Amino acid sequence: MRLRLGRPDLAAYHGRFDVPQATAASPVTVSWAGVTTLLIDDGSSAVMTDGFFSRPGLLTIASRPLRPSLPRIDAALARLGVERLDAITPVHTHFDHAMDSAAVAARTGATLIGGASAAQLARGAGLESVVATPGQPVTAGAFELTLVEGHHCPPDRFPGEITAPVRPPARASAYRCGEAWSTIVTHRPTGRTLLIVGSAGYLPDALAGRQAEVAYLGVGQLGLQPERYLRQYWTETVRTVGARRVVLVHWDDFLRPLDKPLRALPFVADDLDASMRVLSRLAAEDGVALHFPTLWQRADPWS
Repeated sequence: MRLRLGRPDLAAYHGRFDVPQATAASPVTVSWAGVTTLLIDDGSSAVMTDGFFSRPGLLTIASRPLRPSLPRIDAALARLGVERLDAITPVHTHFDHAMDSAAVAARTGATLIGGASAAQLARGAGLESVVATPGQPVTAGAFELTLVEGHHCPPDRFPGEITAPVRPPARASAYRCGEAWSTIVTHRPTGRTLLIVGSAGYLPDALAGRQAEVAYLGVGQLGLQPERYLRQYWTETVRTVGARRVVLVHWDDFLRPLDKPLRALPFVADDLDASMRVLSRLAAEDGVALHFPTLWQRADPWS
C-alpha cells in the first residue's frame, strides 16, 4: 500500500468551528486545550480531563525519556485561567493524555481520578489518587464524574496496564493505555450532562441506559477504520446517550506545541477527511449539531 503524504486541510472545515461561545449567563463552560484536554468550569468549581500540555516533538519522543514541561504546563493553565481544580481524570494513560496529569494535579490541588494505571502515575509523583469503580459516580466539587469502561481505537501501540509507579523522565512506552474510559460529567446544580470519549473506541452496550446532552467525541485514528466501525462508534456513543450536540476532539497533531497554529494529524496517522465524510452524514441523519472546538475558547455547548 502506498504511503499517503501530507495531512487534511483544516480550512475545509472552518464553518464547523462554531461551538456556541460562553456568556456571562452561562452556568457551566467547557474549554478545549488540544487532544482531549477539557476544562469544565462553573466559576467556583472545575474539573479537567488529561491536562496534556507538554506536547514533546517526535525527535524527543524517539530519542530520550519524556519529562513534563513545567513552563508549558504553567503557560497553558494561565491561558485557561486555572489556579485550582477539584479533579483531573485521564481518559486513558498513554503519554499524549496522561503524561502531565500528575504534574497538573500537584500544581492545582486536584484529586487525580482514574483506574489502577492512573494511580501508578500519581504514586510516581508522590500523590494520592482515587481509583474509580466503573460506572459509579465520584463527586468532585460541584460535579460528578462517572467513568464507564470503554476501549481504545485500534491499533493500541502501547497496550496493557501500568503496574508500577511511573517517575519521569520515562519513555513513551512506559505510559501504557491502562483503562480506557468514557467519562460522563454531571453538573449537580444544573443537571447538565456531558459525555467525553477520549479514544475512538467502544465496548458494545457499555453506555446503555446513560444519558448526556452533549458529547465530546475523540476521533484520533478513526479515519483509518472501515465505515462500519465509524457507524457503530456513533451508535454506541452519540445515539446511545441521546446527545444533540457533538464536538470532535483528538484530531490535532499533538507533537506540535500549543503556541503554534493547530494542524490535523498527518494521513500516516489518521484521515480526518474520511472521518468527516461519514460523521457528517450520520449527524445529518440524526439531526445532531456537529462541531470542532476552538482552542482556549470558553464554550457553552448546552446553549
